Amino acid sequence: MLRAKNAYLELPTGTQDYIRFGSGPKTLVMIPGVGDGLKTVRGMALPFAFLYRSLAKDFTVYVFSRRRALSPGMTTREMAEDLNRAMDALGLASAALVGVSQGGMISQWLAVDHPEKVAKLVLAVTLCRPNAVVRDVVARWIGMADRGDYRGLLLDTAERSYSEKRLKRARLEARMLGSIGRPKSFERFRIQAASCAAHDAYDALERIACPTLVIGGKEDKIVTKQASVDIAGRIPDCKLFLYDGLGHGLYEEAPDFLARVAAFCR
Repeated sequence: MLRAKNAYLELPTGTQDYIRFGSGPKTLVMIPGVGDGLKTVRGMALPFAFLYRSLAKDFTVYVFSRRRALSPGMTTREMAEDLNRAMDALGLASAALVGVSQGGMISQWLAVDHPEKVAKLVLAVTLCRPNAVVRDVVARWIGMADRGDYRGLLLDTAERSYSEKRLKRARLEARMLGSIGRPKSFERFRIQAASCAAHDAYDALERIACPTLVIGGKEDKIVTKQASVDIAGRIPDCKLFLYDGLGHGLYEEAPDFLARVAAFCR
């Protein structure tokens, strides 16, 4: 049922990694967050398929990374154009689109510029315009990347993402990952992080016409709860759901997150 596959596309703009799993009749495209700048989905088909196996019966799922070599100063809108090209290359005329964090920023632009590609839209823990909190977080993360402080970057992300219930385990995982491996370069991460702080689709969101669900956490310390409220207020007939007691990592912590997404995308 999982049918997990690792693959990549050679596009005019560069090489783009993606994975595919599931055997359902509907197509669902997932766009991960800024952590993609540290490691693409390359080789991750089986872990992803297992983690999101509840989607495999109803959907054929594609998860796209950003291209391997990003251009300095690249914007979230330009990343959405890469996604559009990737979908064209695979013959994906339309799909339910689930964007998490920076993936949600990219998804906004795809829905604005290529509405025919997006049948339904889920925007999780993301924003539509910069705020002081995300600017401070991004500046801190880029500083850590400049110093090559991989462990510190993972720990800071964990501290800002999880509830107290999950934080002890998250700290342990961050320390382990920070000790046993590190990216060859932080350049992709720097570019992706900077694009988050510059993302501004606020005025364009009213052009999104597909059914949309915005999911946020009331304790989000990276993009803020208000960011989700702002998005929902700009998209016509948008649904908004906010989790109590959870923050930016709610897509890992909330036991009903995937079920909520699947029900909406069906």
